[in-house]
Amino acid sequence: MQYLVIAYDNEGALEKRLAVRDAHVEGAKKLMAEGKIIQAGALIEEEQMVGSTLFVDFEDDDEINEWLSNEPYVQNGVWNMEEFQIVPVKLLPKD
Repeated sequence: MQYLVIAYDNEGALEKRLAVRDAHVEGAKKLMAEGKIIQAGALIEEEQMVGSTLFVDFEDDDEINEWLSNEPYVQNGVWNMEEFQIVPVKLLPKD
């Protein structure tokens, strides 16, 4: 099932974000190659990264939770999990 993920950073998390960004991007690229992440990008306010938005395609909640348990931005306290949103969506086919 496809989902829109909206993840705002915790207050003052920019340094943490930058410290683990390479690991986050590496994991995201792997999931993109597998078709699990359809598209991803940073949320920007006043020219600063303040969060992330992703379109993902996971089989079920268990698969999403597995991804989140291994996601560097979750493990390192970058994303504010109290404001974390997962919204089911149906994207238009690329073809």
